Amino acid sequence: MSVSIKRTGRVPLAMVVVRPAKLFDIPDVVRIERASFREEYPRGVFLVFLENNPDTFLVAEYNGKIVGYVMAYLRPDLEGHIMSIAVDPSYRGNGIGSALLTEAIERLIGKGARYIGLEVRVSNEKAIRLYERFGFRKIKRIIGYYADGEDAYYMLMPAEDWGGRN
Repeated sequence: MSVSIKRTGRVPLAMVVVRPAKLFDIPDVVRIERASFREEYPRGVFLVFLENNPDTFLVAEYNGKIVGYVMAYLRPDLEGHIMSIAVDPSYRGNGIGSALLTEAIERLIGKGARYIGLEVRVSNEKAIRLYERFGFRKIKRIIGYYADGEDAYYMLMPAEDWGGRN
């Protein structure tokens, strides 16, 4: 089954607001997550994450519509971790993912993160290129990380390599 994605055209990034997620944003976050990934988090994961990480669970809003999100947190070992990031398929290619990632990194470093880490499917070349532009490097391949058996790369960026907003 093929899904047709209606492109929105160019979205002026200056009109996109990145802000902390609120409870009423969760249905839109779930919608974006479902449209973006083969594996889906149960709705409760988003609610618990929001409660525990209200300053690093961020959404991108354009004209009153949630068009992307990032879930990040600081581990006890001071590794900031990007748990999930996605942009509504019809809004991709406008820099929204970069804006979300930038704000998440800034906030994690502001909380004392010494490193920022994440996992990404080895087949997700577009995301890997984005992360590499931000200074992330492939550290290891995690065999069978995803439920469908696909491997993941664990990528890491030392905080001192962060050059500021991209």
